[in-house]
Amino acid sequence: MIDSAIVDKVQRGERLTLADGVALYETDDIHGLGRLADTVRTRLNGDRVYFNVNRHINYTNVCAIDCQLCQGAYARKPGEPGGYTMSLEQVFQFAAQKYHSGVTEFHIVGGLNPALPFAYYTDLLEGLRERFPTVHLKAFTMVEIDFLSRISKRPVEWVIERLKDAGLGSCPGGGAEIFSERARPLIAGHKISGARWLEVARAVHAAGVRSNATMLYGHIETIDERVDHLIRLRTLQDATGGFNCLIPLAFHPENTFYSDLPPTTGTDDLKTIAVARLILDNVQHIKAYWVTLTPELAQVALGFGADDLDGTIVEERIIQGAGGEAGLGMTRAQIESLIRAAGRTPIERDTLYHPVAAGADRAAPAPTGETGLRPA
Repeated sequence: MIDSAIVDKVQRGERLTLADGVALYETDDIHGLGRLADTVRTRLNGDRVYFNVNRHINYTNVCAIDCQLCQGAYARKPGEPGGYTMSLEQVFQFAAQKYHSGVTEFHIVGGLNPALPFAYYTDLLEGLRERFPTVHLKAFTMVEIDFLSRISKRPVEWVIERLKDAGLGSCPGGGAEIFSERARPLIAGHKISGARWLEVARAVHAAGVRSNATMLYGHIETIDERVDHLIRLRTLQDATGGFNCLIPLAFHPENTFYSDLPPTTGTDDLKTIAVARLILDNVQHIKAYWVTLTPELAQVALGFGADDLDGTIVEERIIQGAGGEAGLGMTRAQIESLIRAAGRTPIERDTLYHPVAAGADRAAPAPTGETGLRPA
């Protein structure tokens, strides 16, 4: 059974501690944990489950840093066989092939390619904005923005402003991995530190740009380190209000340095969704990312605190490269059917969680109580 003191805290809307989060992970009462997280989900979002019609653009897999989680799966060193970098025209052609009038978002991430000048990134955004003026450009993780600061030899704040001028709408949440000073060097040894990731996110939010956040779990991290990661995100959210949602990412060990590790279990996946919902009391949305979970488990997660399934995607190369077995895309109808079968109301949204008016259920009002950006 879940500690009654924790249940009382949740019912009163009080903030949970690191010890509370660890205790929730350790419970054998998985159904009770799901019900508890679902009360918070209902309080924040009613019966609404969000999704969007988006497309992923992974513009290069060439990366100058060694990440134990990525090398051999998706990323390639400069000059290594299998590496690719899209020219700007190739990016625009790829986007045009994947675009239709219902697409509201391009999700744009890639490796840290030292051969690309800073102008490539601004030209990429400007070109997409010119060709697809109604599509929101969610581009470049905190790791990429830090890299752009280094290659341009300019402060992060300058980089963010230039990207905004070029068309940046928001930032994805990748690269957070796990913030632990113990575990992070072992899984992403040459990537920016957790503290730096949070510092760049603070600067992004201060510039008026919202972002997502992620947590990669199921590798070498401890339960304490997972909960600590969530609390560090919660602390920054208190200061800025800039996170749209959290996306827990189940680690896929195949084709990585840690290929000997077992994949996450469904129980662990559901616990992680539920604990995230309960710890992150100031983040409106928790995503069940069907690409890493599979659509079936993501549907179950809607009863464990998740209120978002991401989008239709069509093509995503990073998780697929690491052995992810979910399909390459789902249609709007498939996602809506999956949500309704879980007893929820599907709401098609844009990147910033404004409902897209394309039918009665999609035109439902946005949830109340979502905080705006605050000074960082």
